[in-house]
Amino acid sequence: MRSRMGGPVPKFKDYHIWKALYFLSRESPIGRKKLASLLAIGEGSTRTILSILQEEGSTLIRKNGVSLTPEGRKAWDRVAMGIAPLNVETLTIGECNCAVLVPSAAERVKYGCEERDNAILSGATGATTLIYTKGSLIFPGNEYPVDPKADKAIRMMFSLHEGDVIIIGTAPTMAAAEEGAVSAGLKLLGGLHKTQTIEQPTGSMNSINELLAMSFMIHDLVGGLPVCAKSKDDLGIRIENGAVVDNAYTGAVLEEVLKVGTTIRRVATSGPYKGIRVIVTPLEVNNKVVAAIGVVDIRSMAGITNLIRLHEDDDL
Repeated sequence: MRSRMGGPVPKFKDYHIWKALYFLSRESPIGRKKLASLLAIGEGSTRTILSILQEEGSTLIRKNGVSLTPEGRKAWDRVAMGIAPLNVETLTIGECNCAVLVPSAAERVKYGCEERDNAILSGATGATTLIYTKGSLIFPGNEYPVDPKADKAIRMMFSLHEGDVIIIGTAPTMAAAEEGAVSAGLKLLGGLHKTQTIEQPTGSMNSINELLAMSFMIHDLVGGLPVCAKSKDDLGIRIENGAVVDNAYTGAVLEEVLKVGTTIRRVATSGPYKGIRVIVTPLEVNNKVVAAIGVVDIRSMAGITNLIRLHEDDDL
């Protein structure tokens, strides 16, 4: 998805562009209002998505609705994936599960944790990755087949071929589970393959996954205390009890550290941790602040010896 400067921040992601292509590949023409309803976003964001697709020659907009062009069909074929709700309690931990079939992508899977992290960043609770090889569904790096009930449920949803990948997103809602699984599948395919790409700025995080992994590491190191993090170029995350509870988070102290580039210790005056002691420190790459990571000392609320020590001159 291209970056557009100025104006309100679009309330859609690459997932929504993919979903627009998905619906247009199945039913054309589609009216703009109906497409906005299917995507569960506003008409303004839907117009922006259609403008992006039209500028790239992927859609044709007429009075009777929007249709895919031959170029649009090619664009869809490059990122085509199957999606279906799934009931596989033996494999996942969430209330709702959505499976995505990523064709012929097994060679791109490493350990499966990469897909899990991408799903979490997109709002899911987690994700499970499976590879179809030699007639069996297996976990990456493992030759043992999955539970027979789960195997049967997946085969009822999809026609599997050698080298296919199944990503099962899990979340409290089906919408979040689907977005997480689809987003992880898109990442595995290399993205939407847009003609215009954004070069990685010098001195930035190589991947939002790196910040996520680092935040979870700190979360473990400090005994499960809440951890918040935000990069300069992406939305932030908030981790509690071993899970991402907010993947579009920011806070006043995080923003201040990104701006001034120094560690700040103080009692938060706003947000979900108002009245609680926090410490936020900058992360530098090539002498440039690229992210801020903070720990929330919730133990201080119970009078327990603080993990975080405030300086005497800190503003409380």
